Amino acid sequence: MAKIKKTNEQPESKAKKLPKKPKTKAKTKTDAKPKKEKKSKVKIIFLGGVDGIGMNCTAFEFENDIIIVDCGVAFPEDDMLGVDLVIPVFNYLELNAHKVRGLLITHGHEDHIGAVPYFLKKFPTVPVFATRLTLGIIEGKLQEHNIKNPKLQEVYAGDTVGLGVFECEFINVNHSMPDACAICIGTPCGRILHTGDFKVDFTPVDERPIDLPRIAELGRKGVRLLLSDSTNAERPGYTPSESSLAVSFDRIFNNESRRVVIATFSSNVHRVQQVINASEKYGRKVAVSGRSMLNFVNAATKLGYLYIPQGMMIDLNDAQKYPPERVTIITTGSQGEPMSALYRMAFGEHNQVSLNSNDLVVLSSSAIPGNEKLITKIINELFKRGTEVITYSNYDVHVSGHACREELKLMLSLTNPEFFMPVHGEYKHLISHAGLAHEMGIDESRIVIPEIGRVIELSKKSLKPADHVEAGAMMVDGTGATEVNDVVLRDRKRLSEDGIIVVTAGVDLEFMCLSVYPEVISRGFVYEKENEELLGRICESARNSIIRNLAKGIDDIEILRNKLRDDVAEYARKRTKHRPMIVVNLLDIQQ
Repeated sequence: MAKIKKTNEQPESKAKKLPKKPKTKAKTKTDAKPKKEKKSKVKIIFLGGVDGIGMNCTAFEFENDIIIVDCGVAFPEDDMLGVDLVIPVFNYLELNAHKVRGLLITHGHEDHIGAVPYFLKKFPTVPVFATRLTLGIIEGKLQEHNIKNPKLQEVYAGDTVGLGVFECEFINVNHSMPDACAICIGTPCGRILHTGDFKVDFTPVDERPIDLPRIAELGRKGVRLLLSDSTNAERPGYTPSESSLAVSFDRIFNNESRRVVIATFSSNVHRVQQVINASEKYGRKVAVSGRSMLNFVNAATKLGYLYIPQGMMIDLNDAQKYPPERVTIITTGSQGEPMSALYRMAFGEHNQVSLNSNDLVVLSSSAIPGNEKLITKIINELFKRGTEVITYSNYDVHVSGHACREELKLMLSLTNPEFFMPVHGEYKHLISHAGLAHEMGIDESRIVIPEIGRVIELSKKSLKPADHVEAGAMMVDGTGATEVNDVVLRDRKRLSEDGIIVVTAGVDLEFMCLSVYPEVISRGFVYEKENEELLGRICESARNSIIRNLAKGIDDIEILRNKLRDDVAEYARKRTKHRPMIVVNLLDIQQ
């Protein structure tokens, strides 16, 4: 069982005193050379979280011990048709399951905890360490996945957890949700500081500022390796404080006679609290829309991270009973997600809320790369309804949860690491952060750009890339997890672009003849009622293929199916220039 120490002091490793060597005679040429002792190294293995946004998951290994920091998801790209989530491949961890000592979580965002249920299905006995709110969110996920009796252990900033040879200290940082922590990992090869997602906020909403004194103390004691958040590495200056938005919300609510609908990330408890504070000041009731938003609000309120005055919260069904100027709706859908609450409101598909010119919609978030078109689509629909829209581009309604360049410099300066690796970001972010570290005086030879599956070895003298391990992404389609398969994705893409043709026919292999005339069904290829002639010709092509190949003496049903598939595909391509998927149902039916 892991031991949790309630201390801010990082334990020092005790060096063993070696006995003095007895004096020996000088070596002769015939003396055998003593074998050099193999020096163990800390292996850092990225299963996600680099060269892309999301899916943060990093393993640290020393001899017979492995710990994992974070276990998150990424969201599917446009060409991942039918995929809901993307999670890390755990094959390397499964091969070394006997070494895995624990999973440590920096904070409760999806890109850091979303894959925890899938991890625990493979490693049910591995303990999970996280702060209170993060653990509360994880518990809800595990209940949805019907995972029984997980080993969840609550920690606080300042606690140190012993896992095998590793001593892991949780350090308070600021982010766009409460209870975020950096983790300092004490290893036999020195300290490794993993910042997690962070920003430097001296006036956070209802929580402590980032623990810079402790980070500076670790820097004085010696940090061998710094792994630091790179998300905003291209942005100059400092990230504004979350509390600065209070002024913006005050301006929005002051003298506003319309109903206010605010869309933000459900996990941004601080943002939700500020909306509630402004609503209370101007005498508004608050309703919540969206399952994830409702779950987060309930969990944060229950755990004491969100304060809602008694009688202020109303059911969404009751919002119509109040004048518009007395209602605020907090909703999901700030990223334009199809079927989110705001999306359904914008397209008139929401059962409880209908938007019009009596509404003001505030998108209190920035666009995640790749979501710009979805967000624009929603804004256009809202404008068509006469609804005014405020976004972060025309009003100060959002601040980032990630450190900009000056804050990243401060982290580098305080820790003064011997080696550096940028993490959490696209490749351009990692390169920008590496350049910043070089500007701060870290030699290029001491900076390593990580990649998924690459093993980075930290010894007492160096940090070097080594072997690769099996790593990558697995896709979740809502029913379970399966390995990403390029063939499956390619088939889905073909179906979405060119459709499918299903050919059904029967042969009698005893008499080597056609026994059931081919029938063709088309879906997504052509509209059947307007293309009966074309489908008829495809049927004729299928008939000719069967008869021709039977005449050649082919009596293997599988070979006949393959040739029929190829012939129909070639005919469809020549006639239409499309490449539909061809499914053949050819049976041996005796007459």
